[in-house]
Amino acid sequence: MSTSLIAGFALGFSLILAIGAQNAFVLKQGLRREHVFILCLTCAVSDAILIGAGVAGFGTLAQAAPWFETVMRYGGASFLTWYGMRSFWSAWQGGAALEVGNGQRTSLRATLLTVLAFTWLNPHVYLDTVVLIGSISAQYDDRLGFAIGAMTSSFVFFFSLGYGARVLSPVFARPRAWQVLDVIIGIVMLGIALKLVIM
Repeated sequence: MSTSLIAGFALGFSLILAIGAQNAFVLKQGLRREHVFILCLTCAVSDAILIGAGVAGFGTLAQAAPWFETVMRYGGASFLTWYGMRSFWSAWQGGAALEVGNGQRTSLRATLLTVLAFTWLNPHVYLDTVVLIGSISAQYDDRLGFAIGAMTSSFVFFFSLGYGARVLSPVFARPRAWQVLDVIIGIVMLGIALKLVIM
């Protein structure tokens, strides 16, 4: 195993580990056991595309179009605000446990559209994957190995989060736990939205 691959994996995993909107959504869907495989695959493939773009040198393209960052920032903030308020409303109504108990399931289309918005409307994703990983990869002779390592970290993380959420199922057997999770998700979403606006 090359040094570049290990370095890429370590960097990618450390960047994705922080609790964010995308991770919170994957955790919630993992607890609900809804569309987990395709959700994790979508997140990991999206990351792989962005990492590949960064390592290939498209980080300079993002810097050449400063308006792009502003559009993505305010678009992402709007979406996160909407989703955050929706999470608070869900908590007020009894939490996601009520939906699960009633057999209500989120459609695959709605799930994919939501996670794609979390992924592609978040400027931090571009900064982390395209700009940061792309610029650091330039320090390594084996840029391909570095990219593969970073991409692998995304697959490992998302599938571990999505399927590992089931370990917490006993805790979320109580409706109150779902309400608390919805409130936490709402706070995270609004916090990130605020950070995007004032950055």
